[in-house]
Amino acid sequence: MSSAGRHRYPSDLSDSQWALIEPLLPPPAAVGRPEKHDRRDLVDAILYVVRSGCAWRALPSDYPPWQTVYYYFALWHDLGVTERVHDALREQARRAEGRDPEPSAGIIDSQSVKGADTVPASSRGYDAGKKINGRKRFIAVDTMGLLLAVLVVPASTHDTAGGRQLLLDSYVAGRRLRLVFADAGFAGVFVDVVCLREGRQGFDFLGWHHHKVRSWKGPRRFYLMRWPSAAATRSVRAGIRDSTARRFVGKSLAERVENLNRLLRGWAAYFAAGNSSRVFSSLDSYVHLRLAIFASNKHGRSGRGWSGRHNAVWLSRLGVFRLSGRTRRVTAHASR
Repeated sequence: MSSAGRHRYPSDLSDSQWALIEPLLPPPAAVGRPEKHDRRDLVDAILYVVRSGCAWRALPSDYPPWQTVYYYFALWHDLGVTERVHDALREQARRAEGRDPEPSAGIIDSQSVKGADTVPASSRGYDAGKKINGRKRFIAVDTMGLLLAVLVVPASTHDTAGGRQLLLDSYVAGRRLRLVFADAGFAGVFVDVVCLREGRQGFDFLGWHHHKVRSWKGPRRFYLMRWPSAAATRSVRAGIRDSTARRFVGKSLAERVENLNRLLRGWAAYFAAGNSSRVFSSLDSYVHLRLAIFASNKHGRSGRGWSGRHNAVWLSRLGVFRLSGRTRRVTAHASR
């Protein structure tokens, strides 16, 4: 059922807006069952949730089922469609103002926000300056106020550290800002020059550990490999441990798995493009262990007897998101 030519809610796309966005969506799958719902309806439903702030389950009945809408939202987000659409619209808005599509100047700022009771301790902190316990969001915009990058970290993160991460995210995304405006809270050194030498331990940055290793292609060829740092791995293991803590024994196992899957999907989306397979396999084993212990505690069992009953088939039946096999090796190399 197409939504073209009618507007049910203020958040629905106009015909001209849909003409811009439709080519940016991934093509339908070549095999399998054809898509049942019109893609414009799906996008309108996503925009309704974003604009109104309602829960997915609260979508009006004249949109497709909320489960279908959320499925496509998660799929397109993981494929980078959201960022691609946003960047294309920002470039068009800049062209309409007679500016270059890629900005050369930007503005960064931060804001501490009180965390809800559902925010885990592993992702929140205390901002002593603002007296706020929660999270801090960093935003970079161009001189027109159009969004370039967003970063959400614990509120205890200093502005200088968060600003470095935000600017590096912008650089990796291909934006070469030559001038950045910021307030006095971002004072300090923003750029560090790192010399990677063979045999050194490498360095940690943005949750990644970067390491230089010799290549088999020649005596003067090296690879720059990266994988999740020890601190980042400890953080996600703490989140897994917190999600399967004994205090949740009264909750259903399916609820714990859903909570874990959100954490694991976010981890996989961030660390998939690298040399993370060994860390991913180790985390899979840890998730298996924690869920087995949780299930045993839930049924009042202890000892080693649970290990044989909670196997990989059991994990698949629960629908646990597996990290193994989800890495995309992107290895940079240098001649010397």
